[in-house]
Amino acid sequence: MARTLTPDTVLRDRYRIVELVGRGGMGATYRAEDLRLQGRFCAVKEALPDPDASPDELRQSREQFYQEASTLARLDHPNLPKVSDYFSANDRDYLVMDFVPGHDLKEMLSTALSEGHPLAERQVLAWADQLCDALAYMHTQDPPVLHRDIKPSNIKITPAGRVKLVDFGLVKTLSPDDQRTITVVQGRGTVQYIPLEQYGGDTGHTDVRSDIYSLGATLYHILTGQPPLDAKRRFLKPRSMQSPRSLNPAITPQTDQAILWSLAMHPDERPSDIYALRAALLAPGPVTRTVSRLFDNEAPVTQFISANRVLLGILGALLLIASLVTARPSTIPLPPTTATPIATYAPTEVTTPDLSITDTISATIPVSPSPTPSVQE
Repeated sequence: MARTLTPDTVLRDRYRIVELVGRGGMGATYRAEDLRLQGRFCAVKEALPDPDASPDELRQSREQFYQEASTLARLDHPNLPKVSDYFSANDRDYLVMDFVPGHDLKEMLSTALSEGHPLAERQVLAWADQLCDALAYMHTQDPPVLHRDIKPSNIKITPAGRVKLVDFGLVKTLSPDDQRTITVVQGRGTVQYIPLEQYGGDTGHTDVRSDIYSLGATLYHILTGQPPLDAKRRFLKPRSMQSPRSLNPAITPQTDQAILWSLAMHPDERPSDIYALRAALLAPGPVTRTVSRLFDNEAPVTQFISANRVLLGILGALLLIASLVTARPSTIPLPPTTATPIATYAPTEVTTPDLSITDTISATIPVSPSPTPSVQE
C-alpha cells in the first residue's frame, strides 16, 4: 500500500497536512491548514493512480480527473462540502474541500447500539430529508452527478445538526450521449451499500437509481443496527434479506416499504428518481406514524405533558365533573298540555233584492266562533 503523507507536508505551497483522517485502498483523506486563509482548515482528498495502468491510461485518467473535479467545484449546496481546489502533485491527484466537523452516522449508530437500540426513526427521517435534498441537487446537474459511495461513514452530522454528504472519492458524472457513468477516482464502494450493477466497476451501467439503492441500504443499517445483505448474495439467494420491520418492529410500515422499494435488485423496480423515494418516505402516512411521533419521548407534546402533569390532571377532573352535570336529566315538571279548539266556518246564502233579475248568490262568509273554554286533559 502506498505511503500516506506525513504531518507538516505542504502541498502546492498552501495546504499543510495536519493529520490523516481516513484511508482506503484507492486513496486517503487529510485534515489540512490553509496557509493563505488564516484559521481555515480543509479536507484534502488524495487519489492514488492505478498501479497496473499504462501511461496512456494514466494520462486519460488525469484528464478525466480535471474535467470532473471542475464539475464538483461548481456544486454549491448546504448539504454538500464545497470543493475549493483541485490539482496534481507527485503523480497523485488531490481534491480540496471544506472540512466538516461532527460525527458520522457510523459513529452515532455505534453509540446508540451500545445503549441497546438503533437510531430513532423520527430522527433518521429528518436526516433522510436533507440527504434527498442533496441528491436531488446532484442528480439534476447537467450532466447529472452521482455519489456512488453513500454509506453511514460518509454522512456527517455537524454540531448544528446539518447533514453533510462527504467523501467524493467515487463521484461520477453521467455522460449525456450514452447515459453511462465516468469515474473521477477508481474504486468500487462498500459491498453492503452498492447495487448489483455497480459490481462491474467502471464498465457497469449505473445511474441515479444506484444512489437510491445506496441510500436505502444506509437507512436500513441505521434503523435496524445491521447492514442489509450484499446484492451478490441476494442475487444468488432471492428473498434472503429480512425486512427492516422484522428486525426493528418500531419502524412504521411506510418506512419499511419505502426502504425495500429502494433496495430492489433490478434498477427498473426501484424509485425512478430521488423525488419518488422522498415521497414514499416522507409523505403523510397512516395513523400509526402520527401517534408514534406524537408520543415520542423527545416530542414537544410529550415534554409539555410531562412538565404540566398536575395542572392537566386538575383540568381533566373539572372537565369530567362538568360533563356529568350537563348529562343529568331535567327534573322540572312541564306545564299541562291544553287542547286548542278549531274554529268552524260555514257557508250562508245571501239574497240581493234590488237587482232587476233576482239572483241567489251563494257566498262563503266566515263566522267567528264562540269562545270555547279550555278543557283540562
